[in-house]
Amino acid sequence: MSVMDIIRKMGERKKATKEKFKEAQENMKIEKMLEERQKSSNQRELEKYMKNQRELQIKNELDKIHKKQNHENWKGDNILKSQTNILKNDRPILKEKNIFLDNKSNIPFIKSQAMFFK
Repeated sequence: MSVMDIIRKMGERKKATKEKFKEAQENMKIEKMLEERQKSSNQRELEKYMKNQRELQIKNELDKIHKKQNHENWKGDNILKSQTNILKNDRPILKEKNIFLDNKSNIPFIKSQAMFFK
């Protein structure tokens, strides 16, 4: 069995899965259409109203959750407790000497650079 055969079989499996998924979606769509046709207009309207009410309740609950999370984030307690101390000097790069601080006088000054400083 070559690598190409394995890849081809994987592609065929993926294609078969997609086909099954499409068929299942179409079946569900047809079933839903048949159920809707069997209902009366009043029943459809009532279900639409109930669905809108349920969505409104979900939206209100999500708004409450988002406001609470936003308040907690602005308060900052959870952020400060979860992070390590940034003032702690445990990184080796922070312990090295600053080579640019002491070598200011060793940088050659070119006259063409002088026009940028005027």
